[in-house]
Amino acid sequence: MSGSANGPAVQPLHQCWLYGILDLGYCPRENLASMTKAMLAGGIDILQLRAKGYPEAEIVAVAREIRPLLRDAGVPFIINDHPAIAQEVGADGVHVGQDDLSLAEVRRLFPRGLVGRSTHSVAQARAGAAEGADYLGFGPLFATPTKPDYTPIGLDDIRQVHEELSLPIFCIGGVKAENLPTILAAGARRVVIVSGILSASNPADYAAEAKKTLTNHSSERPCAS
Repeated sequence: MSGSANGPAVQPLHQCWLYGILDLGYCPRENLASMTKAMLAGGIDILQLRAKGYPEAEIVAVAREIRPLLRDAGVPFIINDHPAIAQEVGADGVHVGQDDLSLAEVRRLFPRGLVGRSTHSVAQARAGAAEGADYLGFGPLFATPTKPDYTPIGLDDIRQVHEELSLPIFCIGGVKAENLPTILAAGARRVVIVSGILSASNPADYAAEAKKTLTNHSSERPCAS
């Protein structure tokens, strides 16, 4: 991921610790730009647009609205579920779940940039890495309204999956600023926070608190991948 005449160099993935998701299930359409700005002000390192159930034309319109904000900040922009849309709007990556396309098919539709895969067990994480994912989501750690149909996997496998795999792994699912120290103590290095940020009275301050915890932890891990 490199810079262009339109903006600064995009943050390398290995330097991304706090992953934010702009979820239209939490954030009304009219608040998307202001929420994006708040998340960027709080230090989000990478941001995904998640718009489950929305028409593709609407997702494209939203992506084109917030893409310049992320480009100007040098923050990677990820589209959830739709590799063709990611290609169309010039996103930096696409994220897919276990029930979505194979990574080979994703890369056919989106031949450049990052591809992330959601995983819910150590076995799925191994498979995602073998399939060639650039990064993994690992969870849900705890029960979360974002993924109500998924059984929480807890914290026990976090250390193992990090010891076995060298690609960036973002722990997700019920992650909050207040439980972040416990999650990091279990072996996590990177996290995704969704409702904690989007529902906060001050999203920028909430993200900044989480980012400070993460960066302090990463500075204590000189060889962290």
